[in-house]
Amino acid sequence: MTEAARRYGFGALAHRNFRLFLFGQTVSLTGTWMQSIAQGWLVLQLTDSPFYVGLVSALGSVGVLVFTLYAGVVADRSDKRRVVTITQTLLMLQAFALAALVATGKVTVESVMALALFLGIVNAFDIPTRQSFLVEMVGKEDLMNAIALNSSMFNATRVFGPAVAGILIGTLGTTWCFALNGVSYLAVIGGLLAMRLPPHVPQPATGSAWAGFRESLAFIAGDARVSTLVVLTGLFSVFGFPYLVMMPVFARDVLHTRAAGYGALTAAVGVGALLGALGIAVLSRRIRKGRTLVLGGTSFGLALVVFAASRSFTLSLFILALTGCAMIINNALTNTLLQTLVPDALRGRVMGFYSFVFVGLAPLGALQAGVIAEHYGAPWAVATGGIVTALSMAIAAWRVPQLRTAV
Repeated sequence: MTEAARRYGFGALAHRNFRLFLFGQTVSLTGTWMQSIAQGWLVLQLTDSPFYVGLVSALGSVGVLVFTLYAGVVADRSDKRRVVTITQTLLMLQAFALAALVATGKVTVESVMALALFLGIVNAFDIPTRQSFLVEMVGKEDLMNAIALNSSMFNATRVFGPAVAGILIGTLGTTWCFALNGVSYLAVIGGLLAMRLPPHVPQPATGSAWAGFRESLAFIAGDARVSTLVVLTGLFSVFGFPYLVMMPVFARDVLHTRAAGYGALTAAVGVGALLGALGIAVLSRRIRKGRTLVLGGTSFGLALVVFAASRSFTLSLFILALTGCAMIINNALTNTLLQTLVPDALRGRVMGFYSFVFVGLAPLGALQAGVIAEHYGAPWAVATGGIVTALSMAIAAWRVPQLRTAV
């Protein structure tokens, strides 16, 4: 298995622990995408308001905004497998609670908002810990390959999950999407428990959590490449990525399609992202990271502008596939460059900061997109984000040439 994996450019699959992780995440994230699609549709049904669609999505990231910087310190000082096992169990319970509320007819937009807020708090600890856990499974040599394969899995489930969700919503309702998501967490929890890892050796705390955070902040500020990557991630999170939040509105009000069409639009993003991630995985040892990052980020913004102008469902599917491809190239290379540049002792904290800007700032993005969509329409919200992200990447490439030339 080891030789075959490396021969075909998938060195991370030579590691048993990573194979267990990848399988569990594949099953679990299929359910997560089903819940994401069902939740957006449920909120639109309950409120008939694009603003509330954006608000609920924003609440799902508020916990990350508030807690993830502290969570990065926890990740550096804790048994990462234990932390991720606990967070995945809590996420499973959240999905079952949402299924029970819908099944009994007691669901309200307020209850969906409360559960979204809880999900965000749990994810604040899950995301940076899971990101920094990757290197413990595969080592630095196969890290980029592992990130690319993880992104491939993430986006393969983005294709399958929304497609299944669209069918289930149209035939059985949203309850089954939430319930199946709850069941799917058993796969990742089982994979984590089956891993063979050396005994965890607790690292002595050398200061307070605040001191640990300041240490990571000093490192980020002291490296122009790292600080630029973090700033770009924040701008993409606030202005670029909210196009996904607006997808239910595009499906129903712009392209005039039903739940199945909504699922197809989201799946198209996944198809493109899957192809982009697989390309990075196969070419991980030959890609010029800096130039490819700039190309991916700029192309992502331009593709958003074209998608916002489209009124054809077929054309929109094609443009969304290109958007997904460019987005994953940008995200995977940003993640890889950060984890490659950061010292091992700071990885959890830096990834916590990365999660803070990537996910934690998403509430601002969802809210600004919701407000613009409410007053000027969803196409204007998405087009504005595309212009900002394309210009941001172009300016960064011009002002920080060492980022553009990173290998």
